[in-house]
Amino acid sequence: MAKTTGTGKSKASKSKSTKPTTRATAKGKPTAKKTAATKSTAKAAGSTTLKEGQAAPAFKLPDADGNIVSLKDFKGQKVVLYFYPKDDTPGCTKEACSFRDGTAELKKKKAAVLGVSPDSVKSHGKFRDKFDLNFPLLADEDKKVVQAYGVWKEKSMYGRTYMGVERTTFIIDEKGKIARIFPKVKVDDHLDEVLEAL
Repeated sequence: MAKTTGTGKSKASKSKSTKPTTRATAKGKPTAKKTAATKSTAKAAGSTTLKEGQAAPAFKLPDADGNIVSLKDFKGQKVVLYFYPKDDTPGCTKEACSFRDGTAELKKKKAAVLGVSPDSVKSHGKFRDKFDLNFPLLADEDKKVVQAYGVWKEKSMYGRTYMGVERTTFIIDEKGKIARIFPKVKVDDHLDEVLEAL
């Protein structure tokens, strides 16, 4: 009887321990999702929200040839600083080519163009050469600059959330201040609105 009782207790113990574990696991799944969402929200919160009239954050980044480019290099000149998600993708290619084709008009406005994305130097080199881009593409692989400019944000596609660059353009004046911000850029006719703002 002692053995039977012991076995019975053992079975009861196993039964009790199994059920709560199953429930805890079921409850744990949403918790895991919430934790992931919290982490990505925290990352997004790490980005700075800039306003027109503020000083543009300084930066030094490598271009497609590995040469270091600094915002200070353009002091006394207007800068069209545009952030884009990824090299050689449809929207980013169209945007880059529009700036390429508008070089003469941009020069008349005494403005230089700088493109920034988290892609590598090598990726930038291929993108530049493939489309004959005539302005610097800067590699922000550690994402410090996209966060400093507040464009590293939580995005969603097909029900999936992820962190990425929100297509944004900043016009920086000769004194290094932000003169205009174009958030959530629509590629079509973007060059025209930039030229108008300059």
